[in-house]
Amino acid sequence: MTDSQDTKDTAQAAAATPAGNPVAPSAAGTRTAADVVTPEVAARLTRGVVGSGKTANHTPFTGEKLADLPESTPEDVATAFERARAAQASWAKVPVRQRAAVLLRFHDLVLRRQAEVLDLIQLETGKARLHAHEEVQAVAVAARHYGRKAPSYLRPRGHTGVVPTLTKVTELRQPRGVVGQIAPWNYPFELSVGDALPAFVAGNAVVMKPDTETALTALWAREQLIEAGLPPEVWQVVIGDGPVVGPEVVKHADYVSFTGSTRTGREVAQGAAARLVGCSLELGGKNAMLVLHDADVEKAASGAVRGCFSSAGQLCISIERLYVHESIADDFVQRFAARTKAMRLGNALAYGADMGSLVGERQLETVTRHVEEAVAKGAKLVAGGKPRPDIGPLFYEPTILDGVEAPMAVCSEETFGPVVSIYRFSDEDEAVALANATPYGLNSSVWTKDGRRGRAVAARMRTGTVNVNESYAAGYGSVQSPMGGMGDSGLGRRHGSEGILKYTEAQTVAHQRIMPLAPSFGMNDEKYAQFMTRSLRAMKAFRLR
Repeated sequence: MTDSQDTKDTAQAAAATPAGNPVAPSAAGTRTAADVVTPEVAARLTRGVVGSGKTANHTPFTGEKLADLPESTPEDVATAFERARAAQASWAKVPVRQRAAVLLRFHDLVLRRQAEVLDLIQLETGKARLHAHEEVQAVAVAARHYGRKAPSYLRPRGHTGVVPTLTKVTELRQPRGVVGQIAPWNYPFELSVGDALPAFVAGNAVVMKPDTETALTALWAREQLIEAGLPPEVWQVVIGDGPVVGPEVVKHADYVSFTGSTRTGREVAQGAAARLVGCSLELGGKNAMLVLHDADVEKAASGAVRGCFSSAGQLCISIERLYVHESIADDFVQRFAARTKAMRLGNALAYGADMGSLVGERQLETVTRHVEEAVAKGAKLVAGGKPRPDIGPLFYEPTILDGVEAPMAVCSEETFGPVVSIYRFSDEDEAVALANATPYGLNSSVWTKDGRRGRAVAARMRTGTVNVNESYAAGYGSVQSPMGGMGDSGLGRRHGSEGILKYTEAQTVAHQRIMPLAPSFGMNDEKYAQFMTRSLRAMKAFRLR
């Protein structure tokens, strides 16, 4: 090839690549979907699925089919619950420390074999490998926490009885039975097994419906947990369309765990309420980040990239609204935009890409509609704003919008994609009010050099978690503390004591000794009433609770 021909080909290749975010280079010999999801692997992982039909899942990177999967009918769901219920009785009799030990062994298996699940997460969700590793971290942290703390959370607790010394009271925690879990597609490892671990260690069985497109990741987790010592029948998996299989899971469950949209969450809550069973719901969000006037602008800009574009913004707790103090807004936007435009997009099963793909056509359509409508109504594109079919069918550049105003859809609707809107403020109270002016209340972020001030502002935010000088990972990763939503963002909490006790029924055992709570020892009604009156006064005087 001549030098002139080489130059010509290079120029043509450059012209064929759209101007915008760079593409992460792919190393030679990078694995493909066919290398990872072989027919043997698919058959092994789906062995535990209760399904008499047939369906398939696909990778967002290319749209190609990954594997054929069993599809569950309503009758299959009923069968799964029968099997789980039969196995749960024996599992609940296993001492809690032995159940907890299963989680600790699972922790080690996940870290040892993480390359396998990272490949599956990437193939099924399209996310960058570093973002997939966030799921590995979250699952390992949850397994370690409940593996260590479950015996303490679940231990019998003594309480003061109605008459001290005469009434011995013990609070027990009984498993609910069979938990029905409906897991989403965006974090298929963390939001499947991560939520199931406390249910298992509390003595429950689980019937899980993962999203069809990300079922292999959940099934890999099941395989590892069984190797760690979980009886196979205790974790049943059903696969199928949400409107068909989801209501059947709710119909049979003793408790329902759901993560997904607010609209579907309301339907799940209604189904559970009709049967008088409990539920926990982690739903949508329109999360805000506040950059106060004294924030470290460089650190805030870096944090905004993580907060807005991790997993291509397909994270319930990611940031979609950025409120920046007017005194630093121009500097912040400049730094934030520069970092955003430099993000490398990629689809390789390797580290190196800063952002991956959207997961499906519906997400791409929503992102495109929100951005195009905002620009048509006067918003300014600071970065991104276009799809990247040169990389894959569902890639969209990380996008920053300025000048967003109501009634633009992106102003109030959850986008669930790599799009963030910037708003300027002059008064801190105004910023808090604007951030809280949404029916959602899942996560928020506050940036300031003054930690005490940041925590004070955080306490005014109407969200289940608030991160000071971090976007979402600090709050979510601190698993001793509860995580969940306020308002339209859901009910209940994961993590901490609430994250495991929700999978139990509190039972009070009161043992009355020496004398009954009734006239006795020759006392008539009046004497007994006088005795109890004196006793109640004495208990108050001795500051009994």
